[in-house]
Amino acid sequence: QVQLVESGGGLVQAGGALRLSCAASRSIFSGYSMAWYRHAPGKQRELVASISFGSTVRNYVDSVKGRFTISRDNAKNTMSLQMNSLKAEDTDDYYCNRLSLRRESYWGQGTQVTVSS
Repeated sequence: QVQLVESGGGLVQAGGALRLSCAASRSIFSGYSMAWYRHAPGKQRELVASISFGSTVRNYVDSVKGRFTISRDNAKNTMSLQMNSLKAEDTDDYYCNRLSLRRESYWGQGTQVTVSS
């Protein structure tokens, strides 16, 4: 059974911080590089951060480098995104999934992040 459950979003002021969490089924999580995406209705999906299975390789979109930190716990099939120094342009719906996507990839409900300027 596939599962992707995002949580931790909310409303914060610019400069504030949030920590997003992702609970995934083992079938999605185990052995795969994972990623955080942000995608809102009417907007293009963007890869925000990614992390290899062993956490050795971590990558970030330029706009969040130095502000966001991705991590994962393979024993718990969970992943986190620590978001610091938030900006209004970070406002979006955030989703977790594999780094390598397919057209038929399953998506969870996401978690909303709203940053007031």
